[in-house]
Amino acid sequence: MVRVAVTTITAYDRHIQQLFDVVTRLTAALGGEGIEYRVIGGIAVFLHVQERDPMAARATRDLDIAVDRRDLDRLLLAVRPLGLEYRHAAGVDMLVDVRDPKARSAVHLIFVGEKVRSDYLEPGPAFSEPTRTAEGVLLVGVPELVRMKLTSFRLRDRVHLKDMDGVGLITAEIEAALPDPLRDRLRAVRAEE
Repeated sequence: MVRVAVTTITAYDRHIQQLFDVVTRLTAALGGEGIEYRVIGGIAVFLHVQERDPMAARATRDLDIAVDRRDLDRLLLAVRPLGLEYRHAAGVDMLVDVRDPKARSAVHLIFVGEKVRSDYLEPGPAFSEPTRTAEGVLLVGVPELVRMKLTSFRLRDRVHLKDMDGVGLITAEIEAALPDPLRDRLRAVRAEE
């Protein structure tokens, strides 16, 4: 039993390290070419929450970044040396590792100012002032991240919202700036057990 737990912890640690290796290499490549980006999604939640309370940070399976569609051609050239190539599958734009082209280990691309799905309430937010990690990675700001999570509103997004709210990242100012439909969703998340 202990052996399984140690193996599981090792696999978990390895997965987290691989994600952060990709984040570091990818953001260095984009920054080196002057391509504006923001890390969004579960990794952004993880890093924002970890800053407040490392024990409250929850891992994620993949990496999401926001970019401007006009930079896509330059982005693809910048990531080619990393072994990443562009794919569009099941309505998702992504960069996959040519050595291990699994969609779940891909870097998902979200385009600023565009809806991820037609039924979403809002498009992905425009670039605003990023939060910069100690390693120089540019994260989407908490207000934009909250809006994105409330817009997609899947189970994992609601969990991410609870994580951010639990460490005090969702302030009264952020809540007040939300349009009514998103504010209603935030209230619903807060009312969940």
